Amino acid sequence: MTAVLSDPIFTNEEAARVHFEELRWPNGRYCPHCGEAEKTSPIGGKEVGRFYCLSCKKKFSATVGTVYERSHIPLHKWLAATHLMCASKKGISAHQLHRMLGITYKSAWFMCHRIREAMTDSNPTPMGGNGQIVEVDETFLGQPDQVYENNGGWKGKRGYHTKIKVMGLVERNGRSRLIKVNDLHVGTIAKVLAENVDPNSRLQTDQAKHYKNHGKKFAKHETVNHSKKEYARGDVTTNSIEGYFGLFKRGMVGVYQHCGEQHLQRYLNEFDFRYGNRSALGFDDAARAAEAIKGVAGKRLTYRQANG
Repeated sequence: MTAVLSDPIFTNEEAARVHFEELRWPNGRYCPHCGEAEKTSPIGGKEVGRFYCLSCKKKFSATVGTVYERSHIPLHKWLAATHLMCASKKGISAHQLHRMLGITYKSAWFMCHRIREAMTDSNPTPMGGNGQIVEVDETFLGQPDQVYENNGGWKGKRGYHTKIKVMGLVERNGRSRLIKVNDLHVGTIAKVLAENVDPNSRLQTDQAKHYKNHGKKFAKHETVNHSKKEYARGDVTTNSIEGYFGLFKRGMVGVYQHCGEQHLQRYLNEFDFRYGNRSALGFDDAARAAEAIKGVAGKRLTYRQANG
């Protein structure tokens, strides 16, 4: 399956509606208000794309009960924005979408957050499993606090304590999960690992002390010693998560540039979605966008919620 920006679904409202209905209702139309699948009928006339439910007596369209609901932006622009966000390896800024789609920056910003909501996995399952490898590490965002040094002026403090902290987990040849955490205390690490990694997995980390005790709860806990320039020992390595962090940071610094801490988890979910539906796992841009569009159902995000 292929899709380019000249595809009618990105320029024609009727083609966009038909495409979205096929993805939203692959097994046939049903009423999002009451679930009725048989007693519904098209309204027709000027209300093309709207239907009437004979059971609950309500009108509906394919966008009802999705992140697209009650939007004044044409559906073909929603599909174009979704495709662009899914096809751009490091993301695409709201300013860029504002220019390309001919909508206001405020609308583009809100649109991006609603699409990220669609990309979010509502029911994440534990990563790894019997014999599978899960790499775990942490990374940091933002500038350190400043301190004044005599004869040196203002300089950034050393250490990560004042930076935004993100824990990353990568299932070897599989999914990823980035999680914003407030600290790297032992209790926080234990909670993240317990909720996100199957205990039958092989856990692979660097030699950070906060993984030592909790690593015993997994089938194996294997480490590499970066301080001695050891980056791989057989199939024991954290190169997958390190490479993913590199991609993530290039996107955050080079594309998005500014991200409020209150919005960060949605950006993390966006990167996880693209990584978990990457070409190495059999997804091209069109298939990835289709997965994102399928994820719009059952989710709502108001401007007040998005703005924190």
